[in-house]
Amino acid sequence: MQLEIRPDPAEVGRARRWARSRLAGSGIQADEPLAETLILLVSELVTNAVVHTGRPAVLRLSLPPAVTEETTVRLEVADRSGRAPVPRCADDDATGGRGLALVDGLADRWGWSVESTGKRIWCELDRCTKSREGAASCGGGAVAYGGGAAFEGLAYEAV
Repeated sequence: MQLEIRPDPAEVGRARRWARSRLAGSGIQADEPLAETLILLVSELVTNAVVHTGRPAVLRLSLPPAVTEETTVRLEVADRSGRAPVPRCADDDATGGRGLALVDGLADRWGWSVESTGKRIWCELDRCTKSREGAASCGGGAVAYGGGAAFEGLAYEAV
């Protein structure tokens, strides 16, 4: 499933609505932590693509055909900018600069790759409806794979 995104900040709300509608038919409930986290991640990644590239992008959401307790949901945003995500330190008063830091803190896995027409930033969330002994978290973790480098403790901005 994918959605074409125009370089317009209003597209962020449209992307959230689109993702919610896809989840509604998947067996993932709207009030489930996975769904709430996924919608926040959609907001962050689409905002980065729209605001920092000024170019069209594509939002992709991968849901398995049968949702189970162990389902993994993958979110991708491909844009037409080949510029890598770069660390950005946001001070306490800054109104931006925390997008990829949120992705890092909420996703179970995330990363980015260069493509022939730009780059793709992706993240994955694992659904856990039962508690698992020894599991740090479900529906959000903190393992970053940012193009081979992780910048711990810094905010990231996709440009």
